[in-house]
Amino acid sequence: MLTFYSEHQQAHAPLRELNNGEWMDFAESPARLGSILAALPAPSPPRDHGLEPILAVHAGDYVRFLRGAHDEWLAQGREDDAIGYAFPVRGRRPLKHNRIDARLGQYGFDAASPISAGTWTSAYWAAQSALSAMGAVIAGEARCAFALCRPPGHHCGRDYFGGYCYLNNAVIAARAALDAGRGPVAILDVDYHHGNGTQDIFYEDGSVLFASIHADPKSDYPYFWGHADETGEGEGAGTTFNQPLPRGTTWPAYSAALDKALERIARFGARTLIVSYGADTFESDPISEFKLTTPDMHRIGAAIHSLDLPTVTVMEGGYRIDALGRNVEAYLAGLETG
Repeated sequence: MLTFYSEHQQAHAPLRELNNGEWMDFAESPARLGSILAALPAPSPPRDHGLEPILAVHAGDYVRFLRGAHDEWLAQGREDDAIGYAFPVRGRRPLKHNRIDARLGQYGFDAASPISAGTWTSAYWAAQSALSAMGAVIAGEARCAFALCRPPGHHCGRDYFGGYCYLNNAVIAARAALDAGRGPVAILDVDYHHGNGTQDIFYEDGSVLFASIHADPKSDYPYFWGHADETGEGEGAGTTFNQPLPRGTTWPAYSAALDKALERIARFGARTLIVSYGADTFESDPISEFKLTTPDMHRIGAAIHSLDLPTVTVMEGGYRIDALGRNVEAYLAGLETG
């Protein structure tokens, strides 16, 4: 299986995050990459596709903000990482803010996603990895390809960041597939947390099916999205399929939900599949509460293999670093060979 990754994705290295009322070391650390790279064959460097495919998904003002946010932070006499602390409760009027603190709240939705000196560089090259993986599949160079994206992307919307995510790699890849005439596209999100940004971007778009299996947002982040009654609107009515599961979920219940998601993808008639893969469903992940095992990761991949679709996997979460590499390896082995 072709894997795409750039060393630039190491540059995003915030010191800490505010989580559950406490300062803690930043969980989405560069060490995640080392664990995965040690378990896989040497990856290929991504091709630089430029800003155009990113701007096909994300608002121009948001991209400009993201590129310059850390410099603005430093210019106002701050140190270390830029972190917002004021967020609008509902709705966002199109105001023009001069102060970086307001702009962080305007474009972000949590205090767990700092912007460091290397954030834009890493996010940009994670998107290029996703685009290169999709390019390889479109060109017929591989039936399946893996984009070792970091930072992850599925919490990021058209004009906002959060949940450790700054550019939505899965959506950027999906838009490239649609532009290449490879639709309909399905995105299957198997991260522990709901991919609210992906859902938001395609909620009224009938050309993309978004199917997600995730922790019930009544108890888990991101709380405000991912409920079962969110099914799409307008032309996208019926093309969002959320299956929230309770904490403590083990393979039998997860497998049943996965079968339903795969059946929905098959009925949709998808020609291209993107998997937002998170290994934070693992039983000892430090910030998640499912109870899947490493063999279960293989089973997830094997079940997706049964769809027999050209597939791009983009890396999302997974924070038990000493187990992360073998969990990714197990998933990819199942995806490749069934």
